[in-house]
Amino acid sequence: MKNFALIGAAGYVAPRHMRAIQDTGNNLVAALDTNDSVGIIDSYFPDADFFVEFERFDRHLDKLRRKSNDRQVDYVSICSPNYLHDSHVRFALRTGADAICEKPLVLNPWNIDGLKEIEADTGRRVHSILQLRLHPSIIALRERVAQERGWGKHEVDLTYITSRGHWYQVSWKGDEHKSGGIATNIGVHFYDMLHFMFGELQENRVHHYSQTCAAGYLEYEHARVRWFLSIDANDLPDAALREGKRTYRSITVDGEEIEFSGGFTDLHTQSYQQILAGNGFGVDESRVAIETVADIRHATPEGAMGDYHPLLHAHSA
Repeated sequence: MKNFALIGAAGYVAPRHMRAIQDTGNNLVAALDTNDSVGIIDSYFPDADFFVEFERFDRHLDKLRRKSNDRQVDYVSICSPNYLHDSHVRFALRTGADAICEKPLVLNPWNIDGLKEIEADTGRRVHSILQLRLHPSIIALRERVAQERGWGKHEVDLTYITSRGHWYQVSWKGDEHKSGGIATNIGVHFYDMLHFMFGELQENRVHHYSQTCAAGYLEYEHARVRWFLSIDANDLPDAALREGKRTYRSITVDGEEIEFSGGFTDLHTQSYQQILAGNGFGVDESRVAIETVADIRHATPEGAMGDYHPLLHAHSA
């Protein structure tokens, strides 16, 4: 049984990590969050020590390490705000543990090289949560693409609309310096998925970019992709609104809808299983997606020109 610590215990994604630790038969010994609304811990690890101050958390993990007892931390799971991932991964490695980090691993591509240096210095590893690479529908599509190579590039539309209330812009998620902006915060795992399925990125153009919506065009070795991301409920298709849905997720390949709306519930557990078996995704696997979102963030939007996503016209109307 391995021991885990968790940073960001009050966050949205933290319960998935707690469940994954539990489902893989391991133990959470300590958790940290500046927010103390963490009653969810009782559903998984009620005996875990909890801290609201990083300094006390740091001291606690150091004590566990120096005692060399059966509570020494082997992994630190990181679910903190995006801009803190780099620092918290570094902390995990320096405390003698491997890091398991939520997306995005870092905000800027050059931070990846820094993490690789610390891996070499400490002998510990960084594991990225790239859960869509484990989704059965995505794996099946990747295999299909591999079989069809040489037939030309696939035409792909990626649409993800996940409605967010006024709180979003007030929170760290609405601060681009902290979240990386909309493409980074809600889209980075989709860009990783596209790279995973369709090969190396060849072209990256941005048609629209704002706090609530972004759209653009990506060309990969084996696909041309029009993409549209939004947190604005007004962008939801009529069909989703009629069904009372606040989230719409769609990917079409050559006009065929790829169903991947389900199958997400245990992907974090599967990610942990792979990591514990020595088959997780490392630092370099995140590089292309991090470069993609960084380039989107710093691009000058072209407007609705060329091969743009059809929803962009409706959004701009």
